[in-house]
Amino acid sequence: MRKKLHFTKAEWKDNQLELHTDQPETLADVKASGQVIVDSDATAFVYLAEENDEFIYLYIHESTWAEIQTALQKESKLFAAGADTSIELIGWKEELSDLIENIQGNSNYGDQMVESVERVFINQ
Repeated sequence: MRKKLHFTKAEWKDNQLELHTDQPETLADVKASGQVIVDSDATAFVYLAEENDEFIYLYIHESTWAEIQTALQKESKLFAAGADTSIELIGWKEELSDLIENIQGNSNYGDQMVESVERVFINQ
């Protein structure tokens, strides 16, 4: 079973954006992969990371997207904050920008995902 962490809060620290979960998670062995995919059913972007040679899914929920958009505009670094450490989500800007472009007007991602992405990232 793949491990999924759900990031629902975003907080600025020293011009960098940190994503937080509702429950503290240990990230000591997690390594960033530089890949972002979409989970349309959850209306979330999913950053792929690795932990002990297995994928771990870092869900970036819609509740964080307004701050993510600001981070894109400012070209800020993005971190996943854990109970023990934070990891930089390398490559997120390019990956997310490509996904946003692909999702815009593309009903293959589902109406809710398209509407949410367009509202936050395109029509703001």
